[in-house]
Amino acid sequence: MLVTQSRPRTLKWFHAGPLLYGDWGTSRLYVLGLAFFFTSAETPFYLLAIALLMGAVAWAYTIVCRSFPDGGGVYTAARQLSPTFSVIGATLLLCGYLITAAISVVEALHYFGVHDGPVLVLFAILIIIFVGGVNWLGAKSAGTFALLIAFAALGVSGVMALMSIPYLPEGLSHVHFDFSRSLWSHWTDFTQIVLALAGVEAVANMTGLMKKPVDREAKRTIWPVLIEVVGLNMLFGVVMVAMFLAIPALKDIATPLAAATDLAPEAAAASDEIKNTAMEIIARTAGENALGETGGAIFGKTAAIVFGLLLLSATNTAVMAMVSVLFAMAQDRELPKPLTKLNYSGVPWVALVASIVLSIVIVLVERRPEKLAELYIIGVCGAITSTVMSCALNKKLEIGPKSRVAMWALGLFLLSITLTIVVTKPNATIFASGVVGAVLALRASRKFITAGVPEPIPEPIQGWLAEVEEKEPLSIDPSKPKIMLAARGRYQSEFAVDLSRRRKATLFAIFVRTMRVMDMQPGKAPRIEDDPDAQEALGTTALLAKAAGVPFVPIYVVSSDIVGEILDYTVTYGCDTLIMGKSKRSVFSRKLEGDVVLQVAESLPDDVALITRSSTTPHLGKPIEVPTETPGASEPTAQGGDDEDTIEDAPRVD
Repeated sequence: MLVTQSRPRTLKWFHAGPLLYGDWGTSRLYVLGLAFFFTSAETPFYLLAIALLMGAVAWAYTIVCRSFPDGGGVYTAARQLSPTFSVIGATLLLCGYLITAAISVVEALHYFGVHDGPVLVLFAILIIIFVGGVNWLGAKSAGTFALLIAFAALGVSGVMALMSIPYLPEGLSHVHFDFSRSLWSHWTDFTQIVLALAGVEAVANMTGLMKKPVDREAKRTIWPVLIEVVGLNMLFGVVMVAMFLAIPALKDIATPLAAATDLAPEAAAASDEIKNTAMEIIARTAGENALGETGGAIFGKTAAIVFGLLLLSATNTAVMAMVSVLFAMAQDRELPKPLTKLNYSGVPWVALVASIVLSIVIVLVERRPEKLAELYIIGVCGAITSTVMSCALNKKLEIGPKSRVAMWALGLFLLSITLTIVVTKPNATIFASGVVGAVLALRASRKFITAGVPEPIPEPIQGWLAEVEEKEPLSIDPSKPKIMLAARGRYQSEFAVDLSRRRKATLFAIFVRTMRVMDMQPGKAPRIEDDPDAQEALGTTALLAKAAGVPFVPIYVVSSDIVGEILDYTVTYGCDTLIMGKSKRSVFSRKLEGDVVLQVAESLPDDVALITRSSTTPHLGKPIEVPTETPGASEPTAQGGDDEDTIEDAPRVD
């Protein structure tokens, strides 16, 4: 019986494109304003340089998508080289998502007309909590909403572009490049707006859902979005030079706004408006020129609402992405297992709460877009650098010699940008190093805590359930000893199987799934087919028993009476030995809910021996060889990585 399932590949390029645009295209809403804030009339030259870099990164990600057709962002790409490197890369991506959530919600409120101050902080916190609530419920409609808003934003941007064409000649006449400034100052200005790359990593995570051939679908997804983003960025970059330099309060300011000092109140207000809502100003100004003052005001406000909603959608996407990163690392035992705990909607709720809390902390600490951008760049650029460099380093990937050299060159260039940010932006360095350090510390403590825990047995390719169900009905020899295993952990299974082998006994293993009536649908009890913990638990023992040639009988029970079920099946099958784990629950917990081991021991017949042992105690007997390279071996599952020796609600077998 084959129980493993693959995800359906239903995502075509015209579906993936808008999803990518929702991530990649959103950066325009704050990049353009920040670009003018830092570089003024030189903005189009910097946007052109960014466009060339975006083109190179887009090309690199077509190779990334081709190399990892089942999904492969920085975590997957880097993990093929080093687990530690993958954790660092994923954490940098986590930093990017964290700042995405913060800057997106702050900028959304700016587009909605909420200015800085306590009101903005309050609304930002409420919105982030609301986004957390939507994700807690696992609302599928959020994806549809994001898609509709992406199309609406694309349409509004297209209309804006047409209305802005009359401003091109004037904008081009004002554009100039200041050759008197040092190369270093130009370079640092360039690195400050490289956050336009933000969002490209999303396409690598879509490949597991793309229709085949993934290589073709990925290219069709990436290039149209790149053309739109780069083309309109360049257009609006020239147009806003004409529009913004014509603002009366800014006419006499010769330096970029970021370098200007002692701005008059009117100039400071205009500077903040450009920095926060540049696209709304472009929409309003172009609309007034084409539709009149009233029409322009309406069009500008409509654009602001659409762009604000797009930014809120980006906040939601960032939170979902943070949850995915934390969940993936916890599944691989790089972070504590509680981060993989799912709520009733199938959402990793601990990871979700952590993501929401961290996003709120960022908003409380910093709300200035230019400062958030500093924190943003180091995470985004660091993650993209890690992905590109990982592919260039990985000789197992089928990348041609010329393409590999180009990947190396791009990776080193991106690395130079990242290092520049590290040197010139101490706040960004402290932020990124702090988050990376915290994650690595959690990882190290996790490794220390689980040092005595055995590695799980790789899951057979046909799945654990097949291991449990594949056996023909077993004829139990009444003359042979019988052993019951009601403990948790690979060491427990190895001990039980080895003891059964030495005694030539039949081994029984019981998994009691606690039945909580409030969690059940009427007339519908849990089944082993829907219980991955039970499948892995019983399947692990089945695999070891098969390798040792031990007759094995798996038992899956749904009941609220754990003690009664263990005693009943032990006595019913005439077992002379019962193996249980030593509980590590607190004294208070055992007093409140009862100690299962103690209750079993008090009621166990005198002719049944009770063996209790810790799941962190290795079995020192003859090792049981389980093939790992034969057909049926795959990566360890996430559930088997944490062999806690607790009885909790029910004794379980791993």
